[in-house]
Amino acid sequence: MKYISTIPKTALRVTTAVAAASVAGLIAASAAVAASSSGAVLTANTTPAAPVAIRACTADDLGAWVAVSQSDGAAGTIFFPLQFTNLSRHACAMRGFPGVSAVDRNNHQLGGPAGWDHVVPARTVVLAPGATAHTILGYSDVVVSSGPGCHPTFGTFELRVYPPGQHRATYAAFDLQACSHAGSVYLGVEPIQPGVGTINS
Repeated sequence: MKYISTIPKTALRVTTAVAAASVAGLIAASAAVAASSSGAVLTANTTPAAPVAIRACTADDLGAWVAVSQSDGAAGTIFFPLQFTNLSRHACAMRGFPGVSAVDRNNHQLGGPAGWDHVVPARTVVLAPGATAHTILGYSDVVVSSGPGCHPTFGTFELRVYPPGQHRATYAAFDLQACSHAGSVYLGVEPIQPGVGTINS
C-alpha cells in the first residue's frame, strides 16, 4: 500500500487558489458585516427580500363565533367579543369593520345592520393559520325591548358576518332576541383588532 507524502504541484496550485478565493470571500463578507453594523448602505451583492403578499381573509378562511362567556353590560348595551379564527392553511389579512346583521333560519335580515363604532382606530391584522382576531359586538337590549318600531322576535337566529371588504359571509350562532323591523339598529361593531377578544377577564 502506498501513501502520498507530498502534494503534487498541480494540486498544490489548485489548493492555493481555492484558499486564496476563500480568504477573499471571508474578507468581503467581514467587510459587508462591518459596513452593515456601522450603518453604511450596501449596494454590491445585496438583494432586498421581496415583500410577501398577504391576501385578504375571506369567508372561506374564517370561522366566526361569539364569546358569550366574555359578555359585559353597561348603560343598556351588552358587549361580546366576536372572534374570527383563521381555519385555512395560509396567512390572511383584515382591516376595518366587518359587516354584521342578525338573520333568521331563512337568512332574512332581522333589523338593520350593525352600526360602526370608531372608538378604536382601524389597523391591519394579519392572521396566521389557527390565529384569532376579534371585534367588539354591542347589543342594545334597550332598543330591542323598548325601541319604537323594533317589534322584537324570538327564535333561532344567527349573525351573518362579512369579513372587511368581502361580499360573501360566514355565520355565528346568536341566541338573543332580535328586532324584526328593518330600520331598527340594535347592533354595533368596532374595527377588527388582533388577538382573542376579552371584556371581563
